Amino acid sequence: MIELLQSHPQEVDAFVVMEQESSTLAHIIPYTKEAHLEAMSHEYIIYLSVYAEQKLAGFMILAIDQKNSVEFRRIVIANKGAGVGQKAIALMETYCIENLKRTHVWLDVFEKNTRGIHIYTKLGYSQFDEAMHAGSKLILMEKSLA
Repeated sequence: MIELLQSHPQEVDAFVVMEQESSTLAHIIPYTKEAHLEAMSHEYIIYLSVYAEQKLAGFMILAIDQKNSVEFRRIVIANKGAGVGQKAIALMETYCIENLKRTHVWLDVFEKNTRGIHIYTKLGYSQFDEAMHAGSKLILMEKSLA
């Protein structure tokens, strides 16, 4: 069973460890503990902890914008390949509709993260633009939840 719960500052040390795993580090720009705690203090940033079988399995970061959108900033799952991330994304989409009253989600993913792009596409996200970050191409993807 997968659950999304509001994250707590006590979980941040585990988040930092998860981000440092080589299979994750290749696809994200990791935060320090202080950066996570600072981000958590903003009312427009939402941290959701992913629990699988009642154990912390990962986390995600959402940002609410002024439009009717949610920026899906990050998902990190400790043990990849078991479908936990895909199930968590589906729960996140429901959370956006029911709790945030938002009907549009967008994200960016490094072009070299072919697995991530494949999964997002499989889940109904489509590319709407491209951007650059520190010399690396980002694919911008979106999904309407309406």
